[in-house]
Amino acid sequence: MPYFVRRLIMFVVVVIFAATLNFIIPRLAPGDPISSVLEELRARGQTVQAEDDIVAVYRERFGLDKPLHEQYISYLVNTLQFDLGYSISYFPQTVESALLNALPWTIGLLAVSTFMAFALGTLLGALLAWPRAPQFLQGLIPLFMLLSAIPYYLLALLLMYVFGFLLKVLPLGGAYTSATVPSLSLPFILDVIKHGILPGLSITLAGLGFWALGMRGTMVTIQGEDYLTLAEAKGLRDRRIFFGYAVRNALLPQITALAIALGSVASGAVLVEVVFNYPGVGWLLYNALRSSDYYLIQGVAFFLVLTVALAVLVVDLIYPLLDPRIVR
Repeated sequence: MPYFVRRLIMFVVVVIFAATLNFIIPRLAPGDPISSVLEELRARGQTVQAEDDIVAVYRERFGLDKPLHEQYISYLVNTLQFDLGYSISYFPQTVESALLNALPWTIGLLAVSTFMAFALGTLLGALLAWPRAPQFLQGLIPLFMLLSAIPYYLLALLLMYVFGFLLKVLPLGGAYTSATVPSLSLPFILDVIKHGILPGLSITLAGLGFWALGMRGTMVTIQGEDYLTLAEAKGLRDRRIFFGYAVRNALLPQITALAIALGSVASGAVLVEVVFNYPGVGWLLYNALRSSDYYLIQGVAFFLVLTVALAVLVVDLIYPLLDPRIVR
């Protein structure tokens, strides 16, 4: 069976299996989504009349009164048609519209932060293992080890305290200044960038150590390989040996990790978005979990699985261009 066909079949199997788990896991959690919405209304001081009738009507409206196997078949058919249904906690908003509203904020923040951390970390990690690199770079290894060990949400709290509370030079949260009408104007764009510096910096710093140490470890393993010895014997320039022979061959594991990281971008860095009250997919997922919103949880989780699977599929298809031996 051809390499590309095998990868496509694996992609379809992974998506269907993940969709099945996506249906089962939220229903194992305690709590009922309709009751959670009513409890939230009562917590706000609103009086709910004929509660039992409302629960019965909503359960029928969302299909929660049907047997579990019928719910599963209906869910699988609708999901494969990208019909994710209505959000219970944001009703009458659909899951697709809720995702589309939150996705630009997450992509704008996390995609840029991930690419910056990947590019800087990979280059610095390669230089750390290169014998002819400046010696002062070796002093960065303890710093990278520290950054890779600190969770990004702890860095977020630290950065918030330093730049938000002490120095008061950056906003503490939100995606833009409250009471501001979103537009494509330059002041609004600058305001969005200003609000995104702290959460983006926490993600970039936390990822920098991971990418640097990973690339350094891979570069160390290829030292002394025959193709590097041959390149040096041919008298090639150091820069060409470094980028064309060493970095290119050490980059494959990094590319795989980048694909998974970019796929995970769609889910958002949940805790960072919660800390900074950032209206991305992570914040949306957090609210869905709090209210036991089955359909919104399933929609976000399925979208995450789909993006990760697509990213890995794209990398699998690109791999033969980087190393033709893979398809043999």
